[in-house]
Amino acid sequence: MTTPLLLDVDVLRSAIQEEYAEVAACPLKGFHFHTGRFLADRLGYPAERIDQLPEPVVESFAGVGNPFSWDDLKPGETVVDLGSGAGFDTVLAAQMAGPAGRVIGVDMTPAMLAKARQNAELLGLNNVELRESYLEELPVADATADVIISNGVINLCPDKATVLAEAFRVLKPGGRLQIADIIVAKAVPDSAKQDIGLWTG
Repeated sequence: MTTPLLLDVDVLRSAIQEEYAEVAACPLKGFHFHTGRFLADRLGYPAERIDQLPEPVVESFAGVGNPFSWDDLKPGETVVDLGSGAGFDTVLAAQMAGPAGRVIGVDMTPAMLAKARQNAELLGLNNVELRESYLEELPVADATADVIISNGVINLCPDKATVLAEAFRVLKPGGRLQIADIIVAKAVPDSAKQDIGLWTG
């Protein structure tokens, strides 16, 4: 039998926001995870896509994989990015989807959203919209997305089942999920689930 999560969800979310606000503001500080171009290269993003991006677009990237390794996006597609952060994957999605496409990034951290907006403006991307919300309460209409992407964020959410239910709600029939995240092969000990320090990374 599993012990219920005893952490205060608001306290947990606040701690995660603080951590990633710092990633947005001070990406070179050094965290217990890699960031920036080094990480993008390590995760297999094509150099021809990343090398052309200005440093502000890349420096706060803190993903765990490459959601585009499953497939490139197609011109004209509508994409929802769950946990869009500073907009690294959002920008790449917008470039692939093109002017006829649309990318909606959703994140709960105001500092990350502000940086993502600056990055979209820096590249002149008019097909990007960024919305502040928790992934358990997506501010997106039913059957909106051709593709849902996410990179290392669902693992930070306390209610993963609701996040996935919301993802399927906003996905069009026949749409696809392209998610990179952390998966464990055995149950996480209840003591670890109560440790905010383990959640925030």
